[in-house]
Amino acid sequence: MAVLRIPADSNLRYLPLVYILPWEVISKYPVLAKLPRIPGDIFSANEQLDIIDGDEFRKEILDAVSDLAFPHFGFRGWKEHYSGFCPVWIFSYSLPIWAKEVEKETGMNLPRLIHHPRNLPFAYPGKEEVDTLFERIVKRVIVDQNWQPVLDVVKEMPCHEDFEPVRSNVRTDFLREWYHTRSKKVQEVSLEQTYGDEYFGLMFFIPDASSHVEEHVISKVFLESFLKTLTEQDRRLLDLRQRGYTWAEIAQQLGYASHSGVLKRVDSIMKRYYEYGGARAAQP
Repeated sequence: MAVLRIPADSNLRYLPLVYILPWEVISKYPVLAKLPRIPGDIFSANEQLDIIDGDEFRKEILDAVSDLAFPHFGFRGWKEHYSGFCPVWIFSYSLPIWAKEVEKETGMNLPRLIHHPRNLPFAYPGKEEVDTLFERIVKRVIVDQNWQPVLDVVKEMPCHEDFEPVRSNVRTDFLREWYHTRSKKVQEVSLEQTYGDEYFGLMFFIPDASSHVEEHVISKVFLESFLKTLTEQDRRLLDLRQRGYTWAEIAQQLGYASHSGVLKRVDSIMKRYYEYGGARAAQP
């Protein structure tokens, strides 16, 4: 009888998770969806074991399980609205923890898969059943890992880095609070849009002037106030970019050795902008 040796860091340790995924989740991940529903067909085929050992399997099982865990942390929106810097996003990707807790709850582990009858495919569990399972698991893990204080701080004091730079309700609500506006008609203007390049990631949040004149003026004054804190050379950098100069041309105009120096300066302006916004928000 052949002995299956499994290294401690092998992706096989996450194979049991595949068989607790409902079809509604697993169908979004092509590598996972194509795996045999009889585990023995995986263990007896080198090509299947190679798939399990691959990066795509690991990526898909990470994403699939985090899809199930994230909704139970109590944060609005979808996982995709948050960035990889956000603690709740990081927690939802704690795959070793979820594998261990699923085994505790369901008894689903590698020995069970290895000894599963070769003529009996695993059925897909129901979505509701799995959601209930993960709700229970996530609540317990939050307590066991002492994550609640971190989650409370993230909810109370979110920051720009917590969100993906795409339009979403959760990000819009955050920006409204950050810039002290309750306007529902807002226009996001980034330095990327204003000056035409992705290296300008600053978000200037300006209410619609046609229906919120006062808030529009306040936000515009805020922006102008920030620009006055910049050096003359930094303001000239922004002005040149707005006028359509390339990074290389700006570097030549301002005496930088190369365009990379200009981009580093842009990063510095971005940091100053966030710091300025935080300092203004802290004022009584």
